[in-house]
Amino acid sequence: MKKDRSVLIIDAYNLFTRHFCANPTLNKEGIPVGGAIGFLGSLRKIVDDIYPEKIYVIWEAGGSPRRRSIFPDYKKGRKPPKLNRFYDNDLHDLVENKNIQVSLLVEMLKNIPVCQVYVKDCEADDVIGYMAKYKLKEQKCVILSSDKDFYQLLNDSVVIYSPTSKKYVTAKEAQDRFMVSSENFCTLRSFCGDTSDNIPGIKGAGFKTMARRFPELCEPEHVSVDDIIKLSQQRVKAGKVKLFQRICENADIARRNWKLMHLGTSNLAASQIEKINDSIDTYRPQRNKIGLMRILAREGLSNFDVDSLFFTLNFAL
Repeated sequence: MKKDRSVLIIDAYNLFTRHFCANPTLNKEGIPVGGAIGFLGSLRKIVDDIYPEKIYVIWEAGGSPRRRSIFPDYKKGRKPPKLNRFYDNDLHDLVENKNIQVSLLVEMLKNIPVCQVYVKDCEADDVIGYMAKYKLKEQKCVILSSDKDFYQLLNDSVVIYSPTSKKYVTAKEAQDRFMVSSENFCTLRSFCGDTSDNIPGIKGAGFKTMARRFPELCEPEHVSVDDIIKLSQQRVKAGKVKLFQRICENADIARRNWKLMHLGTSNLAASQIEKINDSIDTYRPQRNKIGLMRILAREGLSNFDVDSLFFTLNFAL
């Protein structure tokens, strides 16, 4: 990967949450700041590995009103991430601590050459999807995230690096695992649903079953939700497979789920696309080593290796 001058797109809240849950670093007041410090450490490691041309850090910004209007229960009842034991059970406001850490991280990132993108009422997934499909479509991209929603973006120019498994995921590897092409990954999930986002699927429509009953999903050509519904209508007459009947009876669920899961421009307003473009086009890299050191000193975190971080960033960018 070192010779491949890709751009690095970071699903910021995904990476931050991983370290927020697991990194025991405390500031001088004894308050957890592992999410922010762990993020910087991971950034240095991944930059050293892939040697990117540019780095984009994409923040979640209030979720998607459009998705909630389609399905009010979207993302309701999500379980909070499992925290490591270094968090005091008496910590009065975990949400407040998380917000403080995110603010700290945003402040620190302003001193290094990364472009932070924040668009109001917009999910990071949609911003990343737009960037990979349209804004940066002429460039090779590495998406840093453990979110499988991005598998639909995989192609010859887009790969994913999972901070959980510490492995790269290519379109071929995803197809070998799930038996469906990346072009049809979103179509498949529209029938299967997504419990993590509280999106119900159609009963009996699991990944393996769908891939077996609809081998068309394995092909590189795009197969739409309506294509699968039409195939089900044809095949329900030829046998007694319950899945085909259930798809015919619950077609609206799959169509709704496609609207919720698809990453393109359908869930972005023109003003949001303009904001994304403006954030990228007007970005000018910052290299303020002293500024970052002052923030770390203020927080009592002077042990963080700023020299190593800047050496890695300056060598790559």
